[in-house]
Amino acid sequence: MTSLDKPTEDTAADDARAVTEAALFEAFGGVRGMVETVLPGLLFVTIFTINKDLHLSAIAALAVSLILVVVRLAMKDTVKHAFSGVFGVAFGVVFAMMTGNAKDFYLPGMLYTLGLALAYIVTTLAGVPLIGLILGPVFKENLSWRTRNPGRKKAYAKASWAWGLILLAKCAVLFPLYWWADTTQLGWVLVALKIPPFLLAVWLTWVFLAKAPAPIDVFAEMEAEEKAERERAARPAE
Repeated sequence: MTSLDKPTEDTAADDARAVTEAALFEAFGGVRGMVETVLPGLLFVTIFTINKDLHLSAIAALAVSLILVVVRLAMKDTVKHAFSGVFGVAFGVVFAMMTGNAKDFYLPGMLYTLGLALAYIVTTLAGVPLIGLILGPVFKENLSWRTRNPGRKKAYAKASWAWGLILLAKCAVLFPLYWWADTTQLGWVLVALKIPPFLLAVWLTWVFLAKAPAPIDVFAEMEAEEKAERERAARPAE
C-alpha cells in the first residue's frame, strides 16, 4: 500500500459509513420517529398517574397520535412511522376500553415487540435475516446480499440476532411487570425502555454493516444493462 492509497481507502470507508447512517435514519425514522413512538405512551401514563382516568388518558394518547400524522401530512413528509404509531395506540385504546383495565393499553405493543423479536430470530435461522429484508431496498440491493454478497449477509444475520435478543430482553422485563405491577409502574418502565434498547440495536446494526462489504446496487446494474441493450439495438446491422 502506498501513501496515496490510504486516504482513498479512508474516504471510501467514510462514504460507506455515511451511507449506512443515512439508510438507518431513513429505515427507523430518526429523532422524529423516536418522538412519535414515545409521546403517546408518555402522555397516557402521565395523565393516568395524575387522575387515574382511563378514558381521558386513552383519548389524549390517540389524539396526539393523530396530530402527529396531520403534522407529517402538512409537511408533505413520510407518514409510515406516524401511522404505525396511530395503529398501535388505537389497538391499545380498544383493548383497554374493552377490558376496563388500563394496563391493557400497553398489551398490544408488548405482544408486537415479542412477535418482532421472534421474527428476527426465526428469519435469521431460516437464512433470510429480517434486518436484511428491511434495509435491502433502502440500500438499493434488494435481496442480492443473499447469494451474491455473503459478507453482507453475515452482517445482516448478526444485526438481526442483536435486534431479536435485545427485544426478548425487553419483553423479559415488561411481561412480569404486566402481571405484578400496577398501571403507572408498568407505564413508566415501558416509556423508559422505549429508546435505549432501540438505540443499542441501531448502533450494533451500524457497527456490523459499517464493517461489511458494500451493497450491490441492483438498480444501477439494471439501468446499465438497459443502456447496453439500447446501444446494441441502435447499432447498424453488419
